[in-house]
Amino acid sequence: MIRFGSKPFEIDLFYRPGLHMSETELLKFHQEILAVASSCLDEIPFYQCLTGQREQYSRLAISVARDPDGRMIGFCSAYLLEAPEIGNILHLGLTCVRPDARGGGLTHKLTSKVVIGHLVKNSWLEPVWISNVACVLSSLGNVGLYFEDVYPSPFLKQASNEHLAIAKMIDEKYRWELFIDKEAIFDRKNFVFRGSVKGNMFQKNEQDQRFRHREDWLNLFYGNLMDFRNGDEVLQIGKVSFMAFPKHLARSLKRKWMPALETQEAACS
Repeated sequence: MIRFGSKPFEIDLFYRPGLHMSETELLKFHQEILAVASSCLDEIPFYQCLTGQREQYSRLAISVARDPDGRMIGFCSAYLLEAPEIGNILHLGLTCVRPDARGGGLTHKLTSKVVIGHLVKNSWLEPVWISNVACVLSSLGNVGLYFEDVYPSPFLKQASNEHLAIAKMIDEKYRWELFIDKEAIFDRKNFVFRGSVKGNMFQKNEQDQRFRHREDWLNLFYGNLMDFRNGDEVLQIGKVSFMAFPKHLARSLKRKWMPALETQEAACS
């Protein structure tokens, strides 16, 4: 049981639930997922966990949060992309939290549950690949901060051959699964799908404070890659391991103390 303030929430992980849930269980689970999604989206897209298809649920890792009465109040649904050459890629996918349950860090907890569960099942020692497609600046900023070797990000200036190969695979093979418009043009230099969400429920206003990151320099970096009016989305490719958090902490401390160190060096020169 996890608490945010005085409210307890229970978070559970379902890994490839389509492989083991009965028809009744899957139908009930899907209805609960739809109820949460309906509280967040004006229109329900047909993809991923929102289809109700067993085939799709067999390729998902889903964390769900419930209140003390057992009501589902949020979920994070990640898609497992099959890449035989490098292992399955965890696509961070779709996260929805009911409006009355927001503000307590539940989104972060749900995502962490999925990522840690995936690592436990697949790799205790070696990093695994992750991907993310979004036009939400807070999402893009958090992936850039909390994951490793992320491209594009302020911390990695050039994509590796592996980054390029995964991006090419997603562009050519997984557009429908990731709700990338089939007519969108993939900008291979910047890793941006041009016009991917134009006119649909996922398109965002650049100035909407609800979707901006708390760090303005991250908003600037990712905002400069996209044309929000055109419905662009950034594709991020990176890695995650059990060492990701210590590395992020070290990076955060370096950013915090760098101005003071630079001042001291200037005073001594």
